[in-house]
Amino acid sequence: MGNPKQKWTSEEEEALRAGVAKHGAGKWKNIQRDPEFNHLLFSRSNIDLKDKWRNLSVANGQGSREKSKAPKTKANPAEAPATPLPVAQTSASIAPSTQDVSTDVVMVDSSRLLPEGNNAAKYNAIIFEALSTLKEPNGSDSSAIATYIEQRQEVPQNFKRALSSRLRRLVQQDKLEKVQNCYRIKSKPQLDTRSPMIRQNEPQPRQVQSIGYLGNTVEEAAVSAAYKIAEAENKSFVAAEAVKEAERVSTMAENMESFLQFATDCFDQSINCKLRFLCILLAVHLVLSHDSYNSFAVLVL
Repeated sequence: MGNPKQKWTSEEEEALRAGVAKHGAGKWKNIQRDPEFNHLLFSRSNIDLKDKWRNLSVANGQGSREKSKAPKTKANPAEAPATPLPVAQTSASIAPSTQDVSTDVVMVDSSRLLPEGNNAAKYNAIIFEALSTLKEPNGSDSSAIATYIEQRQEVPQNFKRALSSRLRRLVQQDKLEKVQNCYRIKSKPQLDTRSPMIRQNEPQPRQVQSIGYLGNTVEEAAVSAAYKIAEAENKSFVAAEAVKEAERVSTMAENMESFLQFATDCFDQSINCKLRFLCILLAVHLVLSHDSYNSFAVLVL
């Protein structure tokens, strides 16, 4: 690991600019591994490259507005020198052009700060995973957390320094709490643990039911609905049969009344016939007894 206080040379700065232009900002490990830049940047860490690139971005950002007007003066053919420039001057003029290109790259890549944010979120997730797995009652120190992470994935050279910085940041954000030299996940307030009990006392029990219980409730509701439908259909059938029976009884009553009237008429007629028959028999008897007067009276009757 190189000395971070060592002064940067112009060759290292040019290599850093070219590496960012090739791989993009935030790809410090790829830039270091690139054979084209490794012989110049092997002694620098990821943090060194990041800090230096931020300083170059700020410096180039201030001078980019002045340099943006330079191509307009160079584009004027009237001001161009008529005689060819010497080789030394030509090489010197090429160097600023490369700086202009790197300045444009800086202006484009200055917005590409998202990988750093993603790395921060990744660091946070790994730290929380380590603390949750270790489960030390008084928390775990930075060495234990670093050992846990190094056993599971590849880490950069300056990982422990970055880890300590990230732990301090999480403590400042109230996501971790520091007990002496150890760190642990900050416990939630008691209000959060009691809030589910308060919600359970509210008159909304069906929203807290499990999926299996809800399934059983749906099945029971379906069976109950089918039973009620069958019961309603049965009652409707019984009512229809009762109406038919009442109509049949009413029809029978009307028929019986008609029959009774017919029987009464027949009976009356039969009585009259019997009286007439008795009178005829009596007349015949008188005739046979030679009682002419009485027979005449009977015939008149």
